[in-house]
Amino acid sequence: MKLEDINASAWAKLETATRTPNASFRFLNLCSVDGEGRPQARTVVLRRADRLTCVLEFHTDVRSPKWLEISANSQVTALGYCGETRLQLRLQGMAELHGFGSPVAITAWSKIPAHTRRTYAGGPPGNEQPADTADEQASLISTDEAEGKVHFGVIILRVSVLDWYQLQRENNRRARLTYNDKGITTSHRWINP
Repeated sequence: MKLEDINASAWAKLETATRTPNASFRFLNLCSVDGEGRPQARTVVLRRADRLTCVLEFHTDVRSPKWLEISANSQVTALGYCGETRLQLRLQGMAELHGFGSPVAITAWSKIPAHTRRTYAGGPPGNEQPADTADEQASLISTDEAEGKVHFGVIILRVSVLDWYQLQRENNRRARLTYNDKGITTSHRWINP
């Protein structure tokens, strides 16, 4: 692949992943730093990718540790890997948080299905759940999706660096692209793998 084609190809894969549940880049690792300076990573679903503005969108519960971590330090990295093509995409940038009542969250909430909305109606992510009440709580969650709306948040990642890494048997290739705050490519170059 030519260096000039990497940007379009990478973003096409990300945009396809938002529409195709089994696509390789549908699930990405979102990495942040906690209050004690420890790196944290978790798998998130890619909800939107926009190659013109270099933006990725994820949904989360505003009570989650990642929301608190990003509130304190908005520098994050999203990492994806396709085992079939052996392509890794690492996207670094600044995250914006959009919670209950914001236009971004209202729009995103209106587009998600009821079964997804219900996932935000339970207790805070990571809190312990007594084993004997797990089934009872699951039935309560499934009946009241509206309660989850206040816990729903959107993370917008404005990508400033795309690290493209193609693993090959003989000749690994790696490129780094940088973008300005409007999503315009400011540099692209080959780098050592």
